Amino acid sequence: MPWLTVVTFLPLVGVPVLLAWRRVPPDVARWLALAITVAAFIVSLGMLGRFEPTDGGFQMVEEADWVGPLGLRYVMGVDGVSVFLVLLTTFLFPVAILASWRVERNVPAFMASMLVLETAVIGTFLALDLLLFFLFFEAMLFPMYLIIGAWGYERRVYAAVKFFLYTMFGSAFLLVAILWVSSEAGTFDLRRLADLDVSTWAARWLFLAFFIAFAVKVPVFPLHTWLPDAHTEAPTAGSVILAALLLKIGAYGLIRFNLTLFPEASRYFADAVQVLALVGIVYGALVAMMQTDLKRLIAYSSVSHLGFVVLGIFAFTDEAVAGGVLQMVNHGLSTGALFLLVGMVYERTHTRQLDEMGGLASVTPWLAGAYLFAALSSLGLPGLNNFVGEFLVILGSFADDAAFGSVAAVGIVLSAIYLLWSYQRMAHGPVPETQRNHPDLSIREHALLAPVLAAILVLGVYPSLLLDRIEPTTGRVVQQVGGSEALTAGGGGTVEAAP
Repeated sequence: MPWLTVVTFLPLVGVPVLLAWRRVPPDVARWLALAITVAAFIVSLGMLGRFEPTDGGFQMVEEADWVGPLGLRYVMGVDGVSVFLVLLTTFLFPVAILASWRVERNVPAFMASMLVLETAVIGTFLALDLLLFFLFFEAMLFPMYLIIGAWGYERRVYAAVKFFLYTMFGSAFLLVAILWVSSEAGTFDLRRLADLDVSTWAARWLFLAFFIAFAVKVPVFPLHTWLPDAHTEAPTAGSVILAALLLKIGAYGLIRFNLTLFPEASRYFADAVQVLALVGIVYGALVAMMQTDLKRLIAYSSVSHLGFVVLGIFAFTDEAVAGGVLQMVNHGLSTGALFLLVGMVYERTHTRQLDEMGGLASVTPWLAGAYLFAALSSLGLPGLNNFVGEFLVILGSFADDAAFGSVAAVGIVLSAIYLLWSYQRMAHGPVPETQRNHPDLSIREHALLAPVLAAILVLGVYPSLLLDRIEPTTGRVVQQVGGSEALTAGGGGTVEAAP
């Protein structure tokens, strides 16, 4: 069975039905989208079952002629970096569909946009052909633009256009760099480009072109300004997918392309990139502390937390790179849960302003408790998922540069301040007169939160479930880019994580 092709394109099965059937009942559209996304998740579990944990190379590679006269081929493959990002994608899309159950306007088009977006995201993580990757990378733009612009909040058009322009700006650099690389190497196949022979000068310029495209997506400071607006104005499902998945494509691209294709340039620019990551960690946390809009606060927290991922990637130690990949998955779960809960709070209170909330722990104790659990995960409480990823990033960064590791540790302290402060303002204190009669979590809301919160706990207690499969690939990447002196001296063994 072609597992990768099936899991990538299965979501598209429902799109013709949703768009061609002129009057699809809203409930039919919802259940059809949910069934298809659950089926994609089941197929991704089959893919994970066939994945060999000790093999750090590409597995289950599928190839076919694409545009024969041009020498273009369809090439898909999975490794330890991409396997859990695909699984995270198929896991969160059913959750996002359930979170969108109350969308009333043009439900078939909304669900079709979600299914197209799922295919584009999965394809981006699996494509091993540069041009195919670019097509999937661009295919994400239009459905996400529609989800924000058509189903978002008051300033949705402004946020959608800003998101579109920033992404197109980065994509222009990416396309030029891809075409230049392919013209030099005579192929778009990533496996054959690993030994790309170009001048040092050219490699550094190509690195910058790829980096700009992916830095916009992460986003790396100062290219982050589109993110708070997009998060704030997107519907709940859009915010979940944007934070949990689309931002990870930028970090994934840095590992897959920048480090793999341009190792010397990666080493040359490493300090500058790490400084930008550290600025993002501290800046994102400080700005989050000043927010009164709960959703905007969580958006800026993503700027800070993705800084840890970029810092780990460019530390070039086994611990830091493996921790960065693990943190991509962890951030997707914890921040995805926070955006789900912010959406539930807004449905009840009809406000995102913290100064208009208060006392929700006494009115909706399950909702407030779930928010506290997700916030503790996001700030890196030991026993929950984010702790291990951030610990490995800081540990690996200390091995590379103690000053960088120290500044990153400050970011964790700041995250505890703004997240616990947001919980205090929302859940405690006097209950406003307008907020006294809200219902607690419904059965549907319990059903969509339970698997996400359970995954946060399981990965916090037993991170080796992921690390054992991630580390062989990240170890190869570190060796290829020429990692730390400790690694070359024989200290770059398997990352150990206490179960």
